[in-house]
Amino acid sequence: MSAPRVPAPANKPKGPASYFPSIEKTYGLPVQHWLDIAADQLSAGTPHMQVVESLKTEHRLGHGHANAVVAYVKAKLAG
Repeated sequence: MSAPRVPAPANKPKGPASYFPSIEKTYGLPVQHWLDIAADQLSAGTPHMQVVESLKTEHRLGHGHANAVVAYVKAKLAG
């Protein structure tokens, strides 16, 4: 896996990032892990919902958690 391109928020998260503490607690991995996976796929041109499905099927994230990760990364990559 490449170096993190989309860092996790430093301040109290809002919007999709508000899910991040729950994601870390539920899946036992830092949110940066999921951000990196989503960033790699989105950077390769994979559509939003395909990345969501990948996180759900390959990594067992729930739909809301997967969508929050992808939405956050997509917004950050868009600038």
